[in-house]
Amino acid sequence: MTQLNGSVAIVGGRVIPVDGDAIDNGTVLIIDGVIAAVGEDVAIPDGVTRVDASGRWVLPGFFDAHAHVGIDEEAQGWAGDDTNEMTDPNGARMRALDAINPADLGFSDALSGGVTAVVVKPGSGNPIGGQTVAIKTWGRVVDEMVIKSPASVKSALGENPKRVYGDKKQLPSTRQGVAAVIRDALTKAQDYRAKREAAAAKGEPFDRDPTSEVQCACSTVSCRGASTRTARTTSRLRSGWPTSSVTS
Repeated sequence: MTQLNGSVAIVGGRVIPVDGDAIDNGTVLIIDGVIAAVGEDVAIPDGVTRVDASGRWVLPGFFDAHAHVGIDEEAQGWAGDDTNEMTDPNGARMRALDAINPADLGFSDALSGGVTAVVVKPGSGNPIGGQTVAIKTWGRVVDEMVIKSPASVKSALGENPKRVYGDKKQLPSTRQGVAAVIRDALTKAQDYRAKREAAAAKGEPFDRDPTSEVQCACSTVSCRGASTRTARTTSRLRSGWPTSSVTS
């Protein structure tokens, strides 16, 4: 794959912009690493390197909204598997960011396929898996890759938590238990928020709880591949509660 740095003009290709119709025989002008213009009649300054894309498509980078790259590492075996901290059903204080290996081969594989950014999530072993992070798929160290952290909180309502904790003969081994774990966490988060706000109003000191802080920050639900039963559970949790990113 050609590495494009500095100032270049990609010319002659079928350009697919982020917004708008495709442009045949289009030009993408990049100045100092930033896209400056996209169109059919783009003036190209002197000294800008031209890349001929005739017969090819020029696409924006793809964004994978649900990935485990960097924490479920290729070719690393047990040492590179940091996807799930399956010792606590409420893993809200866990951060995928802390486990990412920027040297994971999955990043170069993703980038070669046109995926330029991903949301890395903890796995689905826990009802509340942990904090996700949006990162670029290139960079020498994690700090260079981060776009937003945390991006959301990962939760799971389906078979994975049942299997993980059912095998351990502990809560949650049913969907009832999974819903109860999430409901309890959100209830505690609301109580925590009320106490925190009351202390702030009085100017009094307050002992922070990292897990509750994360739960308080959750405000949206995203169901991916949820079953009807799971969707009903999600709907009930959504009503009147701050919630998190959810997958079945």
